[in-house]
Formats: sequence, C-alpha cells, structure tokens
Amino acid sequence: MGGSSSRNRSAPVREHRGIYRRYSRNGSSKWQATFDDKDGKAICPSLMELCTYKICQQVHQYDTFSMLPGDISQLIFDESVYSRRLTWNNLEAFRGCVLHDIDLGEYPGVDDSWMEAIFSHGSTLLSADLSGSNVTDCGLVHIKKCVNVEALNLNFCDQISDVGLDHIKGLLNLTTLSLKRNKNITAEGMSALSGLVNLLNLDLERCTSIYGGLVHLRCLSKLQALNLNCCNCITDADMEPLSELTNLKELQLSSTKVTDHGVVFLKGLHKLALLNMELCCVTAACLDSLSAIEGLLHLNLSRCNMTGDGCNKFSSKSSIFTALFMLFPLKMFGLKGLKSLNLGFNDISDDVLVHLKGLINLESLNLDSCIIRDNGLVHLAGGLYFCSLYKFCLHRLKCLELSDTLVGSNGLRHLSGLVNLESLNLSFTAITDGGLKHLCGLSTLKSLNLDVRQITDTGLEALTNFKNLQSLEICGGGLTDAGVANIKDLRSLMLLNLSQNYCLTDASLELIAGMFI
Repeated sequence: MGGSSSRNRSAPVREHRGIYRRYSRNGSSKWQATFDDKDGKAICPSLMELCTYKICQQVHQYDTFSMLPGDISQLIFDESVYSRRLTWNNLEAFRGCVLHDIDLGEYPGVDDSWMEAIFSHGSTLLSADLSGSNVTDCGLVHIKKCVNVEALNLNFCDQISDVGLDHIKGLLNLTTLSLKRNKNITAEGMSALSGLVNLLNLDLERCTSIYGGLVHLRCLSKLQALNLNCCNCITDADMEPLSELTNLKELQLSSTKVTDHGVVFLKGLHKLALLNMELCCVTAACLDSLSAIEGLLHLNLSRCNMTGDGCNKFSSKSSIFTALFMLFPLKMFGLKGLKSLNLGFNDISDDVLVHLKGLINLESLNLDSCIIRDNGLVHLAGGLYFCSLYKFCLHRLKCLELSDTLVGSNGLRHLSGLVNLESLNLSFTAITDGGLKHLCGLSTLKSLNLDVRQITDTGLEALTNFKNLQSLEICGGGLTDAGVANIKDLRSLMLLNLSQNYCLTDASLELIAGMFI
C-alpha cells in the first residue's frame, strides 16, 4: 500500500527515562510562550522556572552550586541537561551538590572523563542513566562509592564488559539494572549479578553472549521483570534456572531459541502475568505448560509455529470443565484469565477461534495475517452455547486486530455484539462499503483502520455515527471530496490518515480544517 500506510507500527523504540516537559524542545523560546489550561486561561512559567532558566543560560559563569538546597541544584542540573548546556567543563560546578538523579541518556560527549565528577555524589545518588554513552570499564569503577543507587541504565554502552559488571556487584540497593545491546557481557561476567539480591528489574535485551549465564540469577528471589528479547543464544537449558524465580511477573523471550521443552520450566511461575515468546520455535503444545500459570494475563505467541493442532488448550481440559465454565463463567480454568492474546502471523484458521470463545476476560486479540474467514468471527462475538441462560462471548474485547486476514463484509455482522470494542484494524482485508453498516452499533469505537482499496465515499456514510472516534485511517481507497464531507462532523478525531486517495483535492483540506475550529 506504500509508505504512508500505518498498518505496521512495530519499529523498535529506544527507551529514554526523562522528565516530563510542558514546553517545546527549543530552549530559546520555550520560556517566552504562555499555555492554555482547561479553562482557556493563559499560564505563565513560575518564578522558580524562570530563575532556573536564567541560571542555565549562564551556567558556565558559576564555580559551584553546592550552597544551594538539593532540590534547586537538581532543577538546575536537569535544565542544563535538557537545554544541552551541560559540558565537561561546567560539570564541576555540581560537585558537592545533593543530586539524587543524573539523567544523561543519549547526551552527547559523555565518556570516562565525566564519570569521576558524576559519581562523586556518592551515597546521595539514587539513579543514573548513562545509556548511549562512551563509558568504559575504567570509567565505571567510580560507581563503587554510590552505595545507595537504586536504578542504573547502561543501555547501548557497548564498551562495558565483564570487568565493568564487577564494579557494580557491591550495589546492594540496586532494584533496576538495564544493559541492553551489549555483546561483551558473557556468562562468566553475569556472576557479578548474583549478589544483587534486591534487584526487581533486569534488562538484558540483545546481550548475545550470555548463554549459560542465567544460572547466576537463581539467587535473585525478588526479581519481577526479566527481558531477554533478541538474545539468540538463549536455549531451553537456560530456562531451568528461571524456574526458581517464583516472584517473576514479566518475562520477555522473543527471538530466543526456546522451544516447547523449555516452556515446561515456567509452569511453576504462578505470579507471571506477561509472557512474550514472539518468534520463538514453540507450537501449540506449549499451551499445556502455560495453562498451569494461574496468573497469566498477557501472552504473545506471534510469529511462532502455531497451528490448529493443540489449540484446544485455550479451552477447558475436558467436556466436564467446559460445562462447568459455561454455567459458572467466573470460574477460571487453564488460560481463561487472559486479558491480551497475540496469535498474529501464525498458520491458524477459523477452527482455532472456536477454542477462544471461552476467554471472556480477553480485552485484546491480535489475529494479524492469520487464515481467518467470515465464518470464524462468529466464535468471537457470541451465540448461545450449552443452554439459553447465558450468552457466551468475548464481551469485554476492546482491541481486535484482523489486518491481512481473509475477512470480508459478511463477517463484520458477527462483530456487532462486541459492544465494548474501542480499536478495530481491518486493513488489507476484503471488506467493502456494504460491510461497514454492520459496525454502526459499535458506539465505543475510538480507533478504526480501513486501509483497503475497496472503500469509497458510499462506505463513509456509515461512519457518521462514530462520535467517539479518535483515530481513522483509510489509505489507498477510492475517496473523493464528497466522501470526506461524511466525516467532517467527527469532532473527537485526533488522527486522520487519508493518504494515497488520489482523487482528493484542496476542497477536502477545507473540510478537514473545519474539524479543528
């Protein structure tokens, strides 16, 4: 459909822990502006904000800020970083200040020469973000004196090795450690992590040389979140040590070499709420092990080897259990507690959906690029099962992804019962104008993607009822200015994508402009 289509939004995002800003990124003009509050009245910067900005404009003129209260020196430091005025030369002015947080993630020029001054704050420092810097093992040696640090971000610091990890092994108050994309850390170096007994969050994404190192995590009994995404060295053998991390709530395993045999070791992680196994070599056989995880809420099995065989594990384990569940729907069996399920890009078809109809707590379902046809959708939206006393359906579903499936207009009538649906993606399907009328009852819909060539002006007439719609995408269709007139009254819209509708003219811009007055 071309570059303007927004169907795929899976580009990696580099996390950056920062401070929320009300102002624009342009430091030279942000303080001159006023801003409207909810009543439409102008809001001016506070006196403290104005003073902080003025000091930062002349930060190179000050020898020290150590006489200031800690909260004020922290404000000046943060603003100096934000406005890109902090340099190695004026960093000395903050020596002796009470700084709790040093956020230099992606900041230009940070290397070992900065480290002695940064870590001179010793026991007062609680968090440090050095992601994307040129810090090496030699510079990290200074962190030893920061015994109270709780959060340390060393993402993309690819010059740190096992030696550098040895410098942080004494930081016993550390609760969050992030080491993304580091090929120099090995299994031997990970032994330094075994003593970090208060660690709650550990991020080792793209650390591709840590095979065999997870054994050193056995003692981290408090660990709640572990990210091993894209660690293609991780195999089934690495899963056995994880079986002892019984407080684990979030586990990221995408693009690892874990198979059904490795998933067996996860059966005892009853507090696990999120499991991401995208692009792993698992099949529906792993569902037998996953059904034992009582607290599982979010499961991603996208781009695996899932087929229809074995998907009955989404249902109760016997006909007796099925009958009980239909009579008493609040009783959970197996995977019935799931809130989100991603089965996208798997070789599964309509016969799998019959096993999903009992997931009444499900709020998000992704079937992107699966072999789903019209008749399969009946299992999502309801019908009378077992007896006429209870309508059994995914009535809590808020997000449904059907992009690149074989769904057509007739199938949309089965979605009319999803009265809580807020997001629906029908891009690259076979739906036409006539099918959109079946969606008219979905008054809660906030996001709708109709990136299909068959939608014309006639179809847009059905959208006038969606007063709560905030995002609408109709790329590459046959729209004209007359069709755009049908959506000009959707006042809740915040995102509108009509790209590749080549018949649109300036008249459409006039109509759209009226939506924001």
